[in-house]
Amino acid sequence: MWAVGLLLAWTLLHPAASQQCQPSSPGGVLRFTDRHAEIRVPALHRVPSSLDPLYGLVRRCLDFIQQNPLPTELLRTALNDPSSVRTSQVVQYELGYVVCAAVALLFTVAVPVAGMCFCYCRSRRRCGGRLRAHRRSLGCRRRCLLACLSFTSLIILISVTCAFVTSQRVKGQMEPGLGAVPSTLRMLRQHLAYVPQGVQMVVDKFEVPRKQIISDLGGLSWSVGLSIHGQLKAMTYTALADLQDRAGDLQTSVHHLQILHRTVRALVAARAELEPALRERRRRVVALLDDPRCTSCASVLVRAQGLELGADYGKVPSVEKVLKALAGLPRSDFAEMIRQGNGTFNSIPELAVERMAQVIQDLRDDLAHTAEKVQSIADSFPVPDYTRPVSEALVKAEERSQPYLREVERFERYRWIAGTVLCSIILLILACNVTGMALGAYGLSKREDPSDYECRGEAGAKFLLVGVGLAFLFSWLLILLVFSTFLVGGNIQTLVCRNWVNQEIYKFIDTPGNLPPSMNVTHQLNLRRDSNLSSAYRECKSGAGLWEVLQLDKSYDLDEHLKTPKYAADFQKRLGDFTANLGDVRLLRSEGRQDLETFARSGVDEVDYGRFQEEMKSPVVQTSLPGLARNLEGLQKMQRNSTVAERLATEARALWHMQNSTVQLQEALVAKLGESVQFLSRLAPHLKERVKRTLATTASVEARLPMQAQQILRQELGCFTRKELRYFAQYFNWVGQTLREDVASCQPLATALDNGRVILCDRIADPWNAFWFSLGCCTFFLIPNIIFAVRLTKHFRPIRNRLISTGSEETCPFHIPRVTALKL
Repeated sequence: MWAVGLLLAWTLLHPAASQQCQPSSPGGVLRFTDRHAEIRVPALHRVPSSLDPLYGLVRRCLDFIQQNPLPTELLRTALNDPSSVRTSQVVQYELGYVVCAAVALLFTVAVPVAGMCFCYCRSRRRCGGRLRAHRRSLGCRRRCLLACLSFTSLIILISVTCAFVTSQRVKGQMEPGLGAVPSTLRMLRQHLAYVPQGVQMVVDKFEVPRKQIISDLGGLSWSVGLSIHGQLKAMTYTALADLQDRAGDLQTSVHHLQILHRTVRALVAARAELEPALRERRRRVVALLDDPRCTSCASVLVRAQGLELGADYGKVPSVEKVLKALAGLPRSDFAEMIRQGNGTFNSIPELAVERMAQVIQDLRDDLAHTAEKVQSIADSFPVPDYTRPVSEALVKAEERSQPYLREVERFERYRWIAGTVLCSIILLILACNVTGMALGAYGLSKREDPSDYECRGEAGAKFLLVGVGLAFLFSWLLILLVFSTFLVGGNIQTLVCRNWVNQEIYKFIDTPGNLPPSMNVTHQLNLRRDSNLSSAYRECKSGAGLWEVLQLDKSYDLDEHLKTPKYAADFQKRLGDFTANLGDVRLLRSEGRQDLETFARSGVDEVDYGRFQEEMKSPVVQTSLPGLARNLEGLQKMQRNSTVAERLATEARALWHMQNSTVQLQEALVAKLGESVQFLSRLAPHLKERVKRTLATTASVEARLPMQAQQILRQELGCFTRKELRYFAQYFNWVGQTLREDVASCQPLATALDNGRVILCDRIADPWNAFWFSLGCCTFFLIPNIIFAVRLTKHFRPIRNRLISTGSEETCPFHIPRVTALKL
């Protein structure tokens, strides 16, 4: 009992406030659709390629050729006063290219001149003719020339393959790269023009949290009622069960006291009736058993003499005083009282729905007012009024770029045609080399005498000379194409791309005075006065909004406009101020309390129930009447005197009649009395304590139910408020993120600049430079190719004058001392 009392006390002292808010479910995350993806500027990145080592080699070569930094003074002069640019400045900066130009010019002049000299020599039969003597070292020299020509042909083949591949890559990237310029500019203009519509779209998405909050409000009151009922039901049901037990104790006690009182009176009256009959019966049985004619009756005589009354219930305490105190109890209908209390408590959810109906309607109205406040975000957003200069600058850039883009496209078409034709000619030269070496080697293997004519060897020599002629004929065109593409691509890489990567171009643009007033980027793009292109680019790349980089009439703080309390204050205050009495439950009315108090004071616990139990230990009659009757019946059978036997039988029947008619009835009353005494004796020691605890528990629960219900209401509304504020916060966080990173972001401007660098430098300039580098390798390796081919031609033709060496086993089968050669 003490444990139960302590548990109940702990429950009362630790109310439902210890309950925590349920963790947010996955459904608590709002989903916002994105409709701005179609006008985003996609970010381009450098794609890894198998030609990256070649690109890196070309960049290192260009860095070696052009080691000068960005020529800021030269560019400033060229942009502000082009007529004052001195040639010496240009030559000083382009010194590496000037040297390369001199080499190209020398190659352009020298190789064709060498070709004409070769043609003249061929006409005089002095170049590419026949060997005049056969020597032992000719085989080694021939193999060496074959290896060298094969090696140079292999290098030329690899180079021309790279030239073909890079030329096709330039062609494949040039068209989409050129098309990306106007499309990116148009996309940027669309991005700026979409800002008002996008801001309005973002504001309209407040419908998502509003619908979710309204949906949550629909189940708020029922949820609060269920929570109050669920958290208080253990305490309330315990108090009601205890009250029901005490009401049962009262009714049962009154019933058993009445039984006890009636039974005692009945036992006393029955004893008074039984006493004279039992005395007379004892006298007659004793007289009969004492008769000398009674055979063997002495053994039963002693038992018959003890035939006396046993328990005397006239001596037990009276319970009339207790019954008089409990008269008319219970005056209250405890069953109905408990049913009403239980029903009132179980109706708390319905009561919560009724009491909270008005505040929920007010909260819905607050949400409508909040939607009007959110609309002010779109109304006060300043960006659309300040993006007009940027849009105009983009339109001008698009218009001015069109002629240049068409010229670039035309030049690229010519370059591709020329490159393809010249690469094909190089392949033709290689084909001549391969065919010539193959036919010449085959002819040598079939020729028995070096001076013999062999058509296949002669054909191989002619193929080699055809390749030499083609090399002389087209070398100057090759070097012109190489130098022109080298000059364009090299300057793009060293002047633009290299300085674009290290941000030197942005620094040049940001320096006052470098650009003419007509090219003032800060003014044309309406950037902040304290900003420049470099800082704007960094801010845009890091995700800044347009309003953070543009020059506005007054500063605009988006975070200040997106603070949740600014929009949810009324909603939060209304929930915080709401109160409702949801725990007013009457478990015990005053009549019932008086009944229990009267029950506790009635003296039920003061009755000495031990006296009853002591009396009940004694039988109604000291000697067992059935046992004595059976003894007399046994003696009857032993008697010789029929008169005595008849009298014994008569007395036995009389004892059986007394037992069945009187004694058994009294024993039944004693048994009934025992049940009542047992119940009352168990209840009496704890009666006052139980009634006192029940009254205290009931009063405490009735007093604490409203307070705890209010506390749970505050807690549930607090949890609900935090949950709904999270919806507000999610929405405003999404608004800020969407405006900064998408709708009104200046990141597309930085992305467009990065895309321009990727397209120009990574996708066009790298394969462009790799093209002239590969074609240049082919061109310069044509020189050793010509030399080796001309030298090898002589070995494929018959020897004109045959020399016999003393060490030659082919011409002389024996050794002649000190004779080195003979003329034939």
